[in-house]
Amino acid sequence: MKITGISAIPLSFRLPEGKTVTMGVGSTVKRDAIIVRVETSEGITGYGEAHPGRSPGAIVSLIHNTLAPMLVGMAATDVVGVAQRVHRMQLSSHGVGSGASLALSGIDMALWDIRGKAANMPLYELLGGTRRRVPAYAGGIALGYQPKESLAEEAKEYVARGYKALKLRLGDNVRDDIARVVHVREALGDRIDILSDANTAYTIADVRRVLPVLADIRAGWLEEPFACNDFASYREAAKITPLVPIAAGENHYTRFEFAQLLEAGAVRIWQPDLSKCGGITEGLRIAAIASAWRIPMNAHSSATGLNHAATLHFLAACENAGYFEACVSKFNPFRDLFGSCFEIGTDGCVEPPSGPGIGIEVDESLFDQYPLIDGPGYVVKF
Repeated sequence: MKITGISAIPLSFRLPEGKTVTMGVGSTVKRDAIIVRVETSEGITGYGEAHPGRSPGAIVSLIHNTLAPMLVGMAATDVVGVAQRVHRMQLSSHGVGSGASLALSGIDMALWDIRGKAANMPLYELLGGTRRRVPAYAGGIALGYQPKESLAEEAKEYVARGYKALKLRLGDNVRDDIARVVHVREALGDRIDILSDANTAYTIADVRRVLPVLADIRAGWLEEPFACNDFASYREAAKITPLVPIAAGENHYTRFEFAQLLEAGAVRIWQPDLSKCGGITEGLRIAAIASAWRIPMNAHSSATGLNHAATLHFLAACENAGYFEACVSKFNPFRDLFGSCFEIGTDGCVEPPSGPGIGIEVDESLFDQYPLIDGPGYVVKF
């Protein structure tokens, strides 16, 4: 079974006026997604998701004009060979590194979808897992900057749905960040796990003030306080308190960058995104490295149900799996574009789909509703 075609379909949705969510990376103005379709000589079609990287048109062009020509004709089951070829020709020499990782992620995910369909097995089973329940937290583009009272009300909505954990956005300013997390803890009580994410907006001075408060409210982690390559600050932050682990990984690409995280010895929660890190093949390698050091995998998930479903399969097959990030964004039509892929239970857990491959039936007639709006999806005020 050979790869006969690779196509990337960009989708965009502009948020309604006044319905933005503000966090450390800016205020959302639109949602973007890239669906990757891989066709084979035996008529099996696989679908994956590539993260748009704030430049969806560029990633689509990279897939069509650079990666597809080097991969068409290869065996559709040769996920290792595909990854090696892209690494050799793009990631390791004269290539567009992170962009190629985003593009490869969508292709690799589609190839695993093909493998599962060909074997008539759900992806979790193909990966050696079982359809077990995975704990989930309320995440996605939600719980952004707002008055502490309305933030607590939003948090209560998710708890009422069944979530036993949720993630608050930090990085606004230290005073308001502290007031919000303390108020939400008081509003929710002690039985809900509060996670936090600064979206790279903090300085080490900010972290010195915030981490002790996060320890007081028993926060599960502080995510991405700094830029992904600021290893010096990550090492320094890890010394402040052992009670709140530092989390990162959604902006790290391939196992080689996660190896750098390991060498830095500062990040105790890993969060690869299967639509960014290189796909399922690379995600499995990252998970294997992490398992040897007892580092839990709390995978980040992105826009569409394809990535959410693939992530659920992946976590169901990881011995060191942690939380699934359930998108609770109020304005993300891509999450349920092909039907809901997860349902939160009263136990705060979700399950992967049971169908073959990723288990998502893609209706391409829906794509016309969401034409590409190129450019970044966040606005930052300087």
